[in-house]
Amino acid sequence: MDEAGNPTPRTAVSLSDPATLVDPYPAYRTLRDTAPVHFEPSFGAWIVTRYDLVREALRDTATYSSEFGDFLAQAQKIAFRSAPAEVQQRLVALNGRMIPLPPTMLTLDEPRHTQFRSLVSQLFTGSQVRRGASTVRRVIDAGIARLAAASRADGHATADFVAAFALPVPLEIIADRLGIPADDREFFNEAAAAAADALRLTPLAPEQMVHRAQLAVDLQQLLVSLVDARRETPADDMIGILANATLEEEDRRLTHGEILSILNQFLVAGHETTTSAFAWGMLILCRNPELQGEIRGDAARIRTFVEEALRLEAPVQGLPRLVTRQTQLGDTTLETGSLVMLRFGAANRDEREFENPDAVDVRRAKAGRQLAFGSGIHHCIGAPLARQELNLGFAALLGAFDGFRLDDGPEPEAEPSFILRNLPRLAVRYRPRAGAADRLA
Repeated sequence: MDEAGNPTPRTAVSLSDPATLVDPYPAYRTLRDTAPVHFEPSFGAWIVTRYDLVREALRDTATYSSEFGDFLAQAQKIAFRSAPAEVQQRLVALNGRMIPLPPTMLTLDEPRHTQFRSLVSQLFTGSQVRRGASTVRRVIDAGIARLAAASRADGHATADFVAAFALPVPLEIIADRLGIPADDREFFNEAAAAAADALRLTPLAPEQMVHRAQLAVDLQQLLVSLVDARRETPADDMIGILANATLEEEDRRLTHGEILSILNQFLVAGHETTTSAFAWGMLILCRNPELQGEIRGDAARIRTFVEEALRLEAPVQGLPRLVTRQTQLGDTTLETGSLVMLRFGAANRDEREFENPDAVDVRRAKAGRQLAFGSGIHHCIGAPLARQELNLGFAALLGAFDGFRLDDGPEPEAEPSFILRNLPRLAVRYRPRAGAADRLA
């Protein structure tokens, strides 16, 4: 124990180091082998890195609670305290205009978790996702057209893949699912991206902090206005469903705060994670060019490739759980009230579960065992839609273009974040395939 009464770490590895978060995989390997349940003093949390232990905790929802909202609130307070005093005053004023968000799906246990989750689950059933495939294809084709427009006289093209495709495609699709009007899409896209930025460690200038806070206020106002409009004129989109849903156990409609809480989770889970998966998947193709021809036109191989991209670079690297009773996880005793961080990104590269875990293998059996979408009752509700976007997206990209490789310039690098893993930009070079322009015409 240290002077504060916390356990003494058994290894010098620290996930609070931004450089480690940019490339966490060597640290994950060390932790899996030497301290698979490791106390991280800077976060006051136990880091769980081995696949079997992460899965055990995910399945035991009675012992490992999802009611970890205080952890996220503490992270926001740390960012707030870094701002100058005058900026803090402006942030406090803006925060006072925000509708408080009560816990709903992500940060609730049973039975309350399912009460909220069931309200929107109808939008993400397999049949419902299949019915929306034409919309997904239309949005993907628009992204393909943006990439094709960058073609040069020599037949090659260069683009920031994130800005041209990986970011706008999932944003447009989730905006459509939510029911955001066309006139509000440009603002919605900026505000939704800012909501995800709040989970990163990249320092912001004071004015950027204020701008992001203002976006959050304005986004809430937009969503509340849409909820009220849907209560007057119902619509078959997520906002419409939530606006008119009833919590049967309490015989009441959802409050504005409850609706905003659910929508806020979908803003991140519905676009940020898919954006990251597209970007990391493209980087894998650029670094393994032989894969492009191997999986092109082969739906089964593309499905496995998508699972491998999710496994190798989990867009959500980990989420917390609260220990509700003294328990044993591996060789470690955890006391009631302890915070654990389940690291999906580490579990997905555990050689005890995946042979040759650091390599992409489009013939890997049971590639879907990866934990990028979690497991158990909190398995990502939008996973069917994300998989659809990724499978259709990579099929279309490989059908339209050839020879993807990294463009000249600095190596792509992740933004440091304890929760998310994303590539802010990805400069690629490629060439249109014969006949692709006719398909897009």
